[in-house]
Amino acid sequence: MNADSDTIVGISTAPGAAGIAIVRISGTESLAIADQIIRCNRRISSLAGNNMAHGFVADGNDIDEVVVLVFKAPHSYTREDVVEIQGHGGSICARRILSAVLRHGARMAEPGEFTKRAFLNGRIDLVQAEAVIDLINAQSERAASSAIEQLEGKLSDYIRTCYDKMLTAAADLEYSLDFEEGDLGDDYFRKIAELVENVNVTLEEILNTWEEGVLLREGLKIVISGPPNAGKSTLLNGLLGRNRSIVSETPGTTRDTIEEQSVLEGIPVRYVDTAGLRDASCTVEQDGVRRAKESIATAGINIRVIDGSAPLEASQKPEEWPNADHWLIVLNKADLGLVMRKSDFPVNLRCVECCLHDETGIKTVRDALKVMINISTGSTMPHATISERHRAMIQYAQNELNECMILLKQRGEESAAEAAAALRRATEKVGEITGHFYTDDLLTKVFSRFCVGK
Repeated sequence: MNADSDTIVGISTAPGAAGIAIVRISGTESLAIADQIIRCNRRISSLAGNNMAHGFVADGNDIDEVVVLVFKAPHSYTREDVVEIQGHGGSICARRILSAVLRHGARMAEPGEFTKRAFLNGRIDLVQAEAVIDLINAQSERAASSAIEQLEGKLSDYIRTCYDKMLTAAADLEYSLDFEEGDLGDDYFRKIAELVENVNVTLEEILNTWEEGVLLREGLKIVISGPPNAGKSTLLNGLLGRNRSIVSETPGTTRDTIEEQSVLEGIPVRYVDTAGLRDASCTVEQDGVRRAKESIATAGINIRVIDGSAPLEASQKPEEWPNADHWLIVLNKADLGLVMRKSDFPVNLRCVECCLHDETGIKTVRDALKVMINISTGSTMPHATISERHRAMIQYAQNELNECMILLKQRGEESAAEAAAALRRATEKVGEITGHFYTDDLLTKVFSRFCVGK
């Protein structure tokens, strides 16, 4: 019995106290094993698919009172016979049921093996399989919605449409190799080039969802920096809606970075409050300033909070603003009268004037951040977004398609053959995205991100 046909088992619920714990079994022996360990008024294997029974798991002695769900191939998550045993929550009961199943012939599932079998058995493609782990790991409503659309196949449809068009273009181009130059006419190759260009445009649209995908999966780091007593901690507390950071009139209160998770515009964000930027004499504060600068260098968005009611010291004002579109300048303490104005900063810097002690001021900053997030994630594609794996394969395919179009313009038997080869490579790479072509290493890389019971 090989690894793809034997019967596997895993605990599908998280460890710890809970209402129920689910042990999932999949494979040809699932029903037979359930018959051996489930004590109830009928045999589990006699149940029709999509039915349930109540009984006890017994392996010598009763282990737990359970509800058993039966799914018969091909109408199951893996398209194999599947039995799910729902026992009482908690790690002990689940482990005892798991041990009983293992003793009767199943083996422990590998991470993601249930979903891997769903892919190998044709229930889902590789893009949909990846959506499963994205849905599990979703940190916001927006991330969950994106994963659901991907799981429903909307991104796969776009990829498959490109793949099918590339197959058509490749077949037409291969066909042309059997003819002498000029026999097919200029219009024949022009239509192939137009089809390839159409695919390239669609791939570019798909590629434009990558940045949003990174934000949804990994979150956005927003760093709050500025001189001491400018209002950084007040801003953090206001954005979080609770007092997380100490607010004091004493300069240098924050000596280390303070990080908190939140959600903004459906994007998971990590706010980082930092030590005040100044020439500190205290070694502890110096280390805090160093850490602040390190955080600034790795931020997705930088908020520079400045006391707008007083002139900014020369040592505290940067001579230049790298990646200006990632910066938000907050001129705080407008209630005291602003000495500094938006006009004091480069026109390409987003800048707001407000009082952070007022909820209106916090809203002003939050609204500015929302605009920055929505600009960076704007896309005409469906909500489903590509991953880094998809991005790398699309970029490879685009390079080959561009080479193909250049060669098509050159014409000639040799250039047509080279164009066909480039188109084949691009087609295979796009096929790898959905798993039309795959290697064991690729599957290992994808499914190793999963937990054991999924």
